[in-house]
Amino acid sequence: MKVIGTAGHVDHGKSRLILALTGINPDRLKEEQEREMTIDLGFAWMELPDGETIGIIDVPGHRDFIDNMLAGIGAIDAALIVIAADEGAMPQTREHLAILDLLDINRAVVALSKVDLVEDEEWLALVTDEIRGLLATTKLADSPIIPVSSETGEGLDRLVSAIRGVLKDSKERRDVERPRLPVDRVFTISGFGTIVTGTLIDGYLTAGQEVVVLPGERKTRIRGLQTHKQKIETAVPGSRVAANLTGIEVAELERGDVITLPGAYVETQNIEVHYRHLQGADTKLKHNMQLKMFTGASQREVRVRLLARDEIDPGDTGWLQLILENPVVVARGDRYILRRPSPGATLGGGVILEPHPIRMRRRFDVRNVTRLEKLLKGDPADILLQSLDELGPVLLQKALLHARLEQEQEDQAVGILFNRGEIIVLDDDRAGELPGPADYVISRRAWENFEDRLRGLLDAYHNENTLRLGMPLEELKSRLNLSAKLFPIMLQRAVDTNVVVNDRDRAALMGHKVELLKPQETAVAKLLKLFEQQPYSPPSVKESMEKVGEDLYHYLIESGVLMQLSKDVVYRSTDFHAMSEEIRSKLERERSITVAQVRDMFHTSRKYALALMEYMDSAGITTRKGDERVLAS
Repeated sequence: MKVIGTAGHVDHGKSRLILALTGINPDRLKEEQEREMTIDLGFAWMELPDGETIGIIDVPGHRDFIDNMLAGIGAIDAALIVIAADEGAMPQTREHLAILDLLDINRAVVALSKVDLVEDEEWLALVTDEIRGLLATTKLADSPIIPVSSETGEGLDRLVSAIRGVLKDSKERRDVERPRLPVDRVFTISGFGTIVTGTLIDGYLTAGQEVVVLPGERKTRIRGLQTHKQKIETAVPGSRVAANLTGIEVAELERGDVITLPGAYVETQNIEVHYRHLQGADTKLKHNMQLKMFTGASQREVRVRLLARDEIDPGDTGWLQLILENPVVVARGDRYILRRPSPGATLGGGVILEPHPIRMRRRFDVRNVTRLEKLLKGDPADILLQSLDELGPVLLQKALLHARLEQEQEDQAVGILFNRGEIIVLDDDRAGELPGPADYVISRRAWENFEDRLRGLLDAYHNENTLRLGMPLEELKSRLNLSAKLFPIMLQRAVDTNVVVNDRDRAALMGHKVELLKPQETAVAKLLKLFEQQPYSPPSVKESMEKVGEDLYHYLIESGVLMQLSKDVVYRSTDFHAMSEEIRSKLERERSITVAQVRDMFHTSRKYALALMEYMDSAGITTRKGDERVLAS
């Protein structure tokens, strides 16, 4: 299903032409009909000779209503440019043509309207030549020009045939299974409730579906769907759709909202774009300018950050980061327009390359420009690689959605990157195999960046904690800011690639060793001598720390020389294991044992015996039953 949109100067007969073609007056507002001037978007439809029904969006031509024009023109398949034969091209004609060119709308038919008012054939030829000259600098250079009259009907059949011709070979709207319905109108109908309309893109919507309204993640449900006032169960990409929503009021919605599936899109207030400044712009584009951005059916105030220069001259191009005052829903490849609010003027526009930059970009960074150039070029493998570089460790399915590739391009891009060694599969069981959508992956560059960060964190930790064997894993997970799901996967790869060792729930750089100084070795030897002299009633935790210092004490615990059983009790590991084996042997013979019996076995105090048994309980060696212990089952 295709949609065309009008374009042209005020009072050049756009709405009257639509009425003549369709029998529908697109000027639905009373004020529009009284003033005979389109103020807001109008909608109609018609059946072509081959039976195909197309939607028509009629836009305002007056300069005061350019904002409304931009809300409807972004999702069309072709333009119907209306130019009055008695006046020729006018200021809004030129601005509308510039907007169509910036939005990459490359199919159009020019209706040379009001030919019944022109008797001079030479004048008609001059106007036609002028139009050809205007179109020559745009993507619409080869558009047919059809003289028509809405009053007499002259040329209408030829116009319909030309519309059919430009739409015939236009590309079908793709289905990426992430439908978006940018809302261009909100109203209510008695007995039905809230209705929104828009041109559906990127996927299908079905009656009964649970959907969300973005920005804001407002939940609602589609009660019913219509296209051209005909009830439908499923709306297809590219069609004009009216959706009846439940559980949400008209006052909660506005033009520019997007109806989509839960989790399909994430709103953003920071986007990166390629920009073209119009040749006829009356000012340069400068860093930190405050402008209006139009994309889809939305408009937002933005601050412009120029990434590679301080200003862009008319006719030139550049790379921008746009900081939005309010969030918007966009995807890679969407087109946008920038306008100066006052005095109102279209300055330029282009294509969105990165809807979700992870950070504020550093200006004059060559790597940023190189990255954006690759995205603009559109090579599927490079686009996917850029997404993987940005996202870090991620499910491949999420990376593919982020890259926004055509479905037939996805497998090819994954295969190319895998064969080039640019994709690393993080799951041990899948290592060396071509990844599937449910596999966690990371790009080679993102892994190298992670590895550098990991090395830096651990190296700093080792330098600051010379007596610690490694950083506790929980602390490392927190510093790396990884989820509970991703941290063990990333850590295991770091272990497998000999970057780190993971011992006793601590991570250390491969080859890291604690080297004791001579005085420290002497202090440890003296402390261990005391443990040797009193193996069953050794020095307390407090006494041990006093002998060697807190850091050295913790080193002895981490290295396994000592085992702290409780807040007060610590044993040499060799002594603890010998005692626990004796207790185990006794339990195998006699089935149960008490704390008092343990105390007597080792000629120690109740404090040590109780700490020993409670530790064995916690370790799963024994189980307490009343005052007795038995071997754990």
